[in-house]
Amino acid sequence: MAEETPIYFNPWDPAFRDNPYPHYGALLAGPPRVVDAGAFKIALVARYADVICVMHDHEHFSNMGPPPPPEAYQGRLAGSRNLLGTDPPVHSQLRRLVSRDFTPRRIRELEPRIREIATGIFDGAERIGEFDVVKDLANVLPVTVIAEMLGVPVELSATFKEWSDKLIDAGNNLPGTPTPPDVIKTLDALTDYFESEIERRRKNPGPDLVSALVQAHDTGDVLSSADLLNFVSLLLIAGNETTTNLIGNGTLALIRNPDQLALLHSNRALLGSAIEEMLRYDGPVQSTARFPKQAANVGGTEIPAGAIAFVVLAAANRDPAKFPAPEKFDITREPNEHVAFGEGIHFCIGAPLARLEASVAFGAMLDRFPNLRFKDPELKPKYKGSYILRGIESLPMAID
Repeated sequence: MAEETPIYFNPWDPAFRDNPYPHYGALLAGPPRVVDAGAFKIALVARYADVICVMHDHEHFSNMGPPPPPEAYQGRLAGSRNLLGTDPPVHSQLRRLVSRDFTPRRIRELEPRIREIATGIFDGAERIGEFDVVKDLANVLPVTVIAEMLGVPVELSATFKEWSDKLIDAGNNLPGTPTPPDVIKTLDALTDYFESEIERRRKNPGPDLVSALVQAHDTGDVLSSADLLNFVSLLLIAGNETTTNLIGNGTLALIRNPDQLALLHSNRALLGSAIEEMLRYDGPVQSTARFPKQAANVGGTEIPAGAIAFVVLAAANRDPAKFPAPEKFDITREPNEHVAFGEGIHFCIGAPLARLEASVAFGAMLDRFPNLRFKDPELKPKYKGSYILRGIESLPMAID
């Protein structure tokens, strides 16, 4: 059994959030580490082969974590289940409820509307002469799209984004700490809103995701009332956060690598490949968790039952054993079998939508603003507080 290694970075440290990749490089130098965190143990799984192993090993690893501690406020979501925290067969049943709305054909049908939203954003930027990639584009486009898919008013998109960001930040709380009052207020506001929307769809169903889930709840036995609330809340949050961070991080990578930006300008056929490299190089999701049901040997390290296995996707995407020159941002990289969207049965169901939104956003942005660059050449982006997700708060650009 590998020797337990003391933790050597603090995920709550702003310096780590600014650039976690040197720390991930240290993790990649050896087998998974098991860290004693006091009340429980944490396993850090970073190497690509080990990440793939854990995410496909359903005999030893579960997506279902321990019950939340008493101090963790859940409100009306208490006891509910969602796609992220379930195993088969429940996970398979839940995924089937929305899979038809995320097929490649259904996603392609959204392209004209996504393009229309992006065009409106860029028209507004040109009128006022200012453009922040994160605040004006990345924060707006995906939440508008998912709001329309859910059938909720796009006029409330800013409120939805505020709720989403607040609940994402709540995921950074240290275990054993009470839920902050502002998070309780946000969770109650979100569930209040969706409870009223659910009742409205029950009386007047439409061709939207909320109506489909209400029908599934009312005619089947898969969803409880709390599950239904959890499901629509998760779709709102997960349906925008990934693309928001992909657009922000991807823009930063392009601007910091002007040779790759010039190459993309000269050969727009590389756009799809460029987006895959953005996902690999500085992806929107840093890590995910798995929970050992029994002791498991991964890469020569025994991970004990009851531990939390942090599967560091962003580290796996920089593993030199898998990716030649992993620190290089290369939009021609082929093959590019990154794990930015996860792997296996929990592969992100919204990946086709995120890819389409990013493709439309970057294609239209490069067409409209061919001289895109930082408004402040000395810009040092500030990253959001999450250590699970990775995203920039603001990215003001010059668009003349």
